Amino acid sequence: MTFELTKEYLEQIQTAIEASNEAWLRTEMEELFPADISGILNELEYEQAHYLLSLLDKSVGAEILANLDPTERANLLKIFPSTEIAPFINQMDSDDAVDLLNEQPIQVREEVIGLLEDREQARFILDLLHYEDGVAGSLMQKELIRINVNLTVNACIEEIRQQAEDVENVYAVYVVDDVGKLLGLVSLKKIVLARKNTKIADIYDEDVVFVETYRPVAEVAEVMQKYDLDSVPVVNVQQRLLGRITIDDVVDVITEQAEEDIQAISGLSGEVEEYDSVWKRSKIQLPWLIAGAVGSLMAATVINGFQSELGKIAALAAFIPIIGSTGGNVGIQTSSLILQSLTDTSGLSMTMAKRLLRTLLVAIINGLVVGLIAGIYTFIIGEPRLFFVVATSLLAVVLLASFMGTVTPLLLNRIGINPAVASGPFITTANDLIGIGVYFLIAQWLLAEV
Repeated sequence: MTFELTKEYLEQIQTAIEASNEAWLRTEMEELFPADISGILNELEYEQAHYLLSLLDKSVGAEILANLDPTERANLLKIFPSTEIAPFINQMDSDDAVDLLNEQPIQVREEVIGLLEDREQARFILDLLHYEDGVAGSLMQKELIRINVNLTVNACIEEIRQQAEDVENVYAVYVVDDVGKLLGLVSLKKIVLARKNTKIADIYDEDVVFVETYRPVAEVAEVMQKYDLDSVPVVNVQQRLLGRITIDDVVDVITEQAEEDIQAISGLSGEVEEYDSVWKRSKIQLPWLIAGAVGSLMAATVINGFQSELGKIAALAAFIPIIGSTGGNVGIQTSSLILQSLTDTSGLSMTMAKRLLRTLLVAIINGLVVGLIAGIYTFIIGEPRLFFVVATSLLAVVLLASFMGTVTPLLLNRIGINPAVASGPFITTANDLIGIGVYFLIAQWLLAEV
């Protein structure tokens, strides 16, 4: 049964914490998954969360901390002394431990590493800390099972038993030579079915997909998605096995990238969270809002320049909203498809000319249909003389918006700027301005006799 945190249950937790009811809290927490407890901690005051964590087993607490939002976790751990953080780090996978420690001040980080009882864990962490964010090395964990190619199956099984104590999930058994170079992998099924004196060299698979430590995490995600991998080994330039990246970490990367793209498309100029301060959220949202306001004022200036046409036929004003919204919608739809194609590197990409041709054909069909529907509406409201003005304007707006939605992301991507930013208020505002200008120019031309 899925756990759902209610206001009443949260109040019970808070009351028990205030009363220091350790027995009740321990009993309740034992019934929950670590991810559920993480959700509870997000709703508690930091002191309350500190108390609750102190009651739990360190392995459970480590998993809870690994599930917490990084910003909330960093704020929570500010009230933890290094002596309390170290036991949790001892229980974490090395990649999660490094993520947590990178959020701490340098002094705390060094104190915690010095306090670790598991010195192998400390060595793993030190190995990972020097990798920059955004590369495979920063995402990998050191815990894995590796066996020498010269072992027999019987010796291999004993080696797996020893190494598996520190490995949470065994996705594969990696095969290395005497200097640690990755040669391939062998499945647990083959090991179980083989005779005990069989050499690993006779049963391992040489066709293994791997990534180097310097590869961008986006490439790692693409590799794992393309080959449907649960984990991928990480090697250095000499192809020596250093660690592995598991699917849960890649899902986190994909989710984070999707959130960043959504924020960029929404016109947010930086990373923003729901619980950020009012000033921070305002500062991040303001740039594009100001740009949008400036664009709208420019559109108002264009409308003001065609007062004579509005004076002749007031009904022209009734179609301004559909001109602006249609251009914005088409621009966003087109640019979203282009962004999707830019992130898909698994196949051959189209040439610019082919993209534009396909966009043109789609825009003509869409523009004709939308223009015809709006044109028919002019008869319904008793303004048949606006049929060609509205229909032609919408066709032109759809064509222009499709062109901008295609070209702008491609050009930004070509010059090294994140193309996602082109899909938000920039395209919407630009299409409003161009669309309204085109609308009134067509009206001026077609209604010149009026």
